[in-house]
Amino acid sequence: MDRRDILTTVAKAADSKRAEDVIALNMQGISLIADFFLICHGNSDKQVQAIAREIKEQAAEMDIHVKRLEGFDEARWVLIDLGDVVAHVFHKDERSYYNLERLWGDAPIEDLTSELNQ
Repeated sequence: MDRRDILTTVAKAADSKRAEDVIALNMQGISLIADFFLICHGNSDKQVQAIAREIKEQAAEMDIHVKRLEGFDEARWVLIDLGDVVAHVFHKDERSYYNLERLWGDAPIEDLTSELNQ
């Protein structure tokens, strides 16, 4: 499974739990951490946890190893490290505060439209 397939799996999992404003930043050549950052948010602690749980479960079904999962209990900013893809699931209030899209503003946004409409 290549990194784009992992990104697609993560995006679909987030979308299935009604994550809002799902975007992917192409971090290749910008960050050594990962090739893609997926960023989304939920409107409540329970929704943030549901999104993170679904990403983890879908990854497991596709034999994608979750290297690290942080922030789940607090449900303000859950980070899910899948190697080439790092998912950032924010609570709505925290997303605007940290504003990763601006922080990594030089990273191109990947179009996920076709993946999420399948």
